[in-house]
Amino acid sequence: MKIIIKATKIKLSPALYDYIEKKIGGLEKFLKNIDKEATEARVEIGKPSQHHQKGDIYYAEVNLSWPGKILRVEASEWDLRAAVDKVKDELQREIKKYKDKQAVKDARRERSFKKAKSLSPFARFRRRGQTKEESW
Repeated sequence: MKIIIKATKIKLSPALYDYIEKKIGGLEKFLKNIDKEATEARVEIGKPSQHHQKGDIYYAEVNLSWPGKILRVEASEWDLRAAVDKVKDELQREIKKYKDKQAVKDARRERSFKKAKSLSPFARFRRRGQTKEESW
């Protein structure tokens, strides 16, 4: 997975850069059946503004894209590392939710193929609302 990190209104230290790569890169294990070279995570971290009354507020935003799908998650926290952790947890939930939906769709598709395969080619079908006598 390719990770692109952008810092807005803050200076990005090497330790913070490694922390973000470790946290977001750890999501790769949830993307097993997806092309790793085509997967891209765009991470943006920073301060939303410079004029907060009480302390600093940081935000983290991740856009995870792979062919045919984009997941977007954002979080604001008092600590930058806490914001990154929150984004990682939410993104993990979104990936699991997406994969569960795909599993249900695949199972439904397999059931319909199995049903179509088991039907006789000589089977007669009635339209909805049509009685047995009307179909003959």
